[in-house]
Amino acid sequence: MLMTVKKSDLGIGIYLLSAIVFMIIPIPSFLLDALLAINISVALIILLNALFSPEALSMSSFPSILLFSTIFRISLNVSSTRLILSSGDPGEVVRTFGDFVGGGDIVIGVVVFIILLIVQFMVINKGSERVSEVTARFTLDAMPGKQMAIDADLNTGAITDEQARERRQKIQDESAFFGSMDGATKYVKGDAMAGLIITCVNFIGGLLMGMLSRGMDASQALQEYAILTIGDGLVSQIPSLMISLATGVLVTKVSKEADIGDILVKQLFSTPKVLYLAGAALIFLGVVTPLPFIIFVSYGLVFVFVASRLKKNVEISAKTEELAPEENEVEEIRRPENVNALLQVDPIELEFGYGIIPLADVNQGGDLLDRVVMIRRQIALELGCVVPIIRLRDNIQLNPNQYVIKIKGVPVSDGEILFDHYMAMNPGYVEEEIVGIPTVEPSFHLPALWITEGQRERAESFGYTVVDPPSIIATHLTEVIRAHLDELLTRQDVQNLINNIKEANETLITELVPRILGVGEIQKVLQNLLKEGISIRDLVTIFETLADYAPTSRDPDILTEYVRQRLKRAISNKYFADNEMTSVVTLDPKIEQEIMNSVKQTEQGTFLTLDPERTKGIIHSVTEEVRKLENIGKNPIVVTSPIVRTYFKRLTMDYISDLIVISYNEIESNVELQSVGMVTV
Repeated sequence: MLMTVKKSDLGIGIYLLSAIVFMIIPIPSFLLDALLAINISVALIILLNALFSPEALSMSSFPSILLFSTIFRISLNVSSTRLILSSGDPGEVVRTFGDFVGGGDIVIGVVVFIILLIVQFMVINKGSERVSEVTARFTLDAMPGKQMAIDADLNTGAITDEQARERRQKIQDESAFFGSMDGATKYVKGDAMAGLIITCVNFIGGLLMGMLSRGMDASQALQEYAILTIGDGLVSQIPSLMISLATGVLVTKVSKEADIGDILVKQLFSTPKVLYLAGAALIFLGVVTPLPFIIFVSYGLVFVFVASRLKKNVEISAKTEELAPEENEVEEIRRPENVNALLQVDPIELEFGYGIIPLADVNQGGDLLDRVVMIRRQIALELGCVVPIIRLRDNIQLNPNQYVIKIKGVPVSDGEILFDHYMAMNPGYVEEEIVGIPTVEPSFHLPALWITEGQRERAESFGYTVVDPPSIIATHLTEVIRAHLDELLTRQDVQNLINNIKEANETLITELVPRILGVGEIQKVLQNLLKEGISIRDLVTIFETLADYAPTSRDPDILTEYVRQRLKRAISNKYFADNEMTSVVTLDPKIEQEIMNSVKQTEQGTFLTLDPERTKGIIHSVTEEVRKLENIGKNPIVVTSPIVRTYFKRLTMDYISDLIVISYNEIESNVELQSVGMVTV
């Protein structure tokens, strides 16, 4: 069966095989010239690739490249040595390097060669070797932490499985790369040593061959073979120096955002003050000291000129940044709408007709945007949860004065306002009537009237509650967000909340997450609390409770009850007034027992199997008893035993959404309660 061979594989194979062949078989001087030119070209390409690669892993095959290029260069060294000793003619490249770089002088050539060798061996190679060792060690030490960070991001839903696999693979690639680089730098060090030894052999062997085989005297042999030896050493050491420099550049590369040229220029020549000082210092040295006046003063003037131009560019950039927002707004209006952006679902949207645009336009005096910011601040203080960014968008398909509130792209509530009008609501005790357009308050569905600006003062004097259109929209939006805050809380939000308290409570977080509970399980408990309007701001108490009880039960509903009992001070403060009797409704113990008997446990959680007729009777009784509380102006509160509270709340939630269900264990001992009825069938 014939196998196809790729051209790249064939080229690498020939490159390595030729290196082995050149060590064994003599090659003519003209072929050696061509191969030395190839060697210099390859070294230059490697150096430039290392310099401009965005990150070290962009040249993940560098250890192999280093080995291949080193073997090829040594094979050429062996071939040139053979030609020097056998015929004294290693080709034009070697001779030119000896004559031109060394200036035709043996002493100069030797000094230049030794300097190159010292720079490569003592500076570049030694530094690269040390950096490679340290980088390899720190990369290996950091692997467990990076793996845990990836697992945490995956558990919170911040990244997908595919992204997690890519990150893990990158960590493994980095570890393998820097581990290989740690060993590969030994090749560079050994290559420098081999170059020094080969040069010494060439020098001594050339003298002996010239005097013994070719009948030269000592001075002739020294002149002839020393130049060739220096040329051979330089022609191999210069590519070796470029490879060593490439190694150093690659292992010290830290930025992943841009190539090193951009970074160096930006970091060195971006501050006008620095260039002014440098230019002034050079001018001072050129004028005051015996240093060359023209050179130092010229450089100083160049730096001052560059600094002045740079300062002017900075000022122009600052002005451009000031004008950028306005230009971006204009450009955004002119630019065709990006369809891809429409595919993303915003957590919260407020869409409104064109008649409401002035309320959201700052240039027209609208403050709706400021009110939206205050909504997020108010809910953060009240419920301890960060509300996602609220997207405001005009919609020409709506009526001019209509607005729609969407949660995750789905409309959940809407309303309509009258521009330049105010909404007046009777709190219940005002007997005077005013003339207005009848309407319904959108947040709490209370009867109201639209009145004009001239009627506002009179309505307020009668005792009416008068609000302006922006306040109506803001209040409505706030209530909708409160009602849906539990489903807006994502795993990433929970992880952010955990990170906020981790520094001051590291022991607690380390014990709880992810050892006892995952972020998703904590999310369910927090969602249960928010669903019933309980603040999660006291996260430390919530997490302490979860750490105490999660080892015995991982059921989110049961854990929520434990947390609520631990938060009883906050719950009592929310629903019960100090030094005042609170009217409540209790639950018949027989009903409680019946509900508990209907609870079924499954792998997916718990659910109620109560008879529909029985459920209907319980809901009817609850409605009757709650009406008694509402008639006397009290909150609809039902007090139950702890074990049945969550199931009773679940039973009544779809029928009486604003019903407050509290267990006896969630009430402070100093709270005074008065039962005005009992739910029974």
